[in-house]
Amino acid sequence: MASEPPPSRAAAEDTGTVQQSTVKTTERTYPFVSRREIEALISEGRHIIIVDQYVLKVDPWVKYHPGGDKAIKHMIGRDATDEVNGLHSPEARAQMNRYRVGRIEGRWKNFLPPIQGGKFRPRGEGGEEWEEESPETRSRAANYDADTSFGSSSSVESESSRTPSPAPSPVFDGESAPESNQLRARTNARSKSAVSRSDSFTSISSVGDEKADAKSVDDGPRDGMAHLDALTRQEIRLDLDKYPPLDEETQDTVIRKYRQLHERIKAEGLYDCNYVAYAIEGFRYTLLFTGCLLFLKWGWYVPSAFCLGSFWHQLVFTAHDAGHMGITHHFHVDTVIGIVIADFIGGLSLGWWKRNHNVHHIITNSPEHDPDIEHLPFFAISHRFFTNLRSTYYDRVLEYDIFAKFFVSLQHYLYYIVMLFARLNLYRLSWEYIFKGQAPKHGPAWWHRHLELAGQVFFWYWFGYGIMYKAIDGNWNRFVFFMVSHAVTSPLHVQITLSHFAMSTSDLGPHESFPQRMLRTTMDVDCPEWLDFFHGGLQFQAIHHLYPRIPRHNLRKTQKLVQEFCNDVGIPYALYGFVEGNKHVIGRLADVARQAAILKKCQQTIVDGSIGHSHAH
Repeated sequence: MASEPPPSRAAAEDTGTVQQSTVKTTERTYPFVSRREIEALISEGRHIIIVDQYVLKVDPWVKYHPGGDKAIKHMIGRDATDEVNGLHSPEARAQMNRYRVGRIEGRWKNFLPPIQGGKFRPRGEGGEEWEEESPETRSRAANYDADTSFGSSSSVESESSRTPSPAPSPVFDGESAPESNQLRARTNARSKSAVSRSDSFTSISSVGDEKADAKSVDDGPRDGMAHLDALTRQEIRLDLDKYPPLDEETQDTVIRKYRQLHERIKAEGLYDCNYVAYAIEGFRYTLLFTGCLLFLKWGWYVPSAFCLGSFWHQLVFTAHDAGHMGITHHFHVDTVIGIVIADFIGGLSLGWWKRNHNVHHIITNSPEHDPDIEHLPFFAISHRFFTNLRSTYYDRVLEYDIFAKFFVSLQHYLYYIVMLFARLNLYRLSWEYIFKGQAPKHGPAWWHRHLELAGQVFFWYWFGYGIMYKAIDGNWNRFVFFMVSHAVTSPLHVQITLSHFAMSTSDLGPHESFPQRMLRTTMDVDCPEWLDFFHGGLQFQAIHHLYPRIPRHNLRKTQKLVQEFCNDVGIPYALYGFVEGNKHVIGRLADVARQAAILKKCQQTIVDGSIGHSHAH
């Protein structure tokens, strides 16, 4: 953390706290801060978050945050306790105390952050507190007004679209369940099932009590936006039916038991790294790279490229561990390990990954906010992408243009082909991060960018010059080597997208608890233990999203505890086999492509009708 002095008492008083009662702690005395005062501070552009009942004003830290500013902006006005505890070491959390300026009384009711479209009353302004429309209300609404219709833009900071963000959600009911009950069955708090599965992606039009909307979806209304609205209402209803209610008592119970599970995991030593497992990993990496060099020396370029691609594929898992401080649990040590692997050996930026990945962990599967599902023009996993929505991560509109319409219409056929070249996009994103100055320039991570620059130079020297130019004869052989080595890493990109592409993208509002959102938007992959090396921990993404700092070699041991937790609180735990999971992803892509075709037909019908109407006159 940055070596900034803790805010003075005068600074705390300058926040305008209006309540006189105080709470005494072992460190200092903090005034209570009213909800209205916090709202006014946010309206003035302050970065206010709530952690462990304390009010933190983190404005001085935003530009220094190693995980980027976006992650903090998504927590403004929210109780960020679980997100902060999940993604930060105890030492980092302790240093956050310097930004405390007050305390709150009782349970905190989350605001919608400005970056997500939240509105805040300035100091002295009366009127009702603005609150985002509840998902229950949205699911019953026949039409949306201008503020909540598709394509609107009303973010305070980034002009993000504040539309309800629905999308089909796979169902994890037993294979033998009747179709009419599959989509409506939701495990409640007294459920006996720890793990529930889905036999297939089921069309939303099969919901029996939603025949009107289903007919609209299948037949296609004349108004394309009405078609999208019908999809929105259905997807929200499906999630509301399947997952625990969003009332305070239910969500508080989920949070309380989630935190109890954290303590149990810690007590059982599952946060402790298994260094013997990393020794075995290191032996595997050495074999693969040695094979690459030997085959290269013998002129066997394809086997050499295969070994190099497999080497990169395996190394990424350890870089991921280091990025989450899951190896030594020391920020700088793990960061250096990650940069050596990602930048020096793999040519990818660890800093870019952190900035991207932290947002992904906080606002998982949100079409407007999560960069890990924003892949236009190649993929759209929600009909929300048909509306030229604005990405708050990239700060630009994701155009649903002629190229996107073409690729989306074929996305379920092109999925694996695009995955073959996905690593090339990671190079581009890494260079943008490093050369456009997105990395922190001050604070504890100021030197990371310089180390990454050195890493990029080193990588392109040993790979681009040493191997591609010096060690391989002929341009055709160089081309084949490059393509094969990069295509071999494609299973990694399939694994990454597999965990989320088939899951819910619905927006259930700011009052959904962190653990429920993570489990609603993330799936795990069932595989035998001997195949864990191939998946590298990515098969336990739901568990990883709940507790990101658990070392991946302990995730399998944690799985049973998470299953018990899901059973206890009534949240379905999504678990698929690898092949089955791939079928669900392809099914999701095909379903969205079908929705795009219906929308196109609706729009063409409107155009044809307008032309016919003009000719009639």
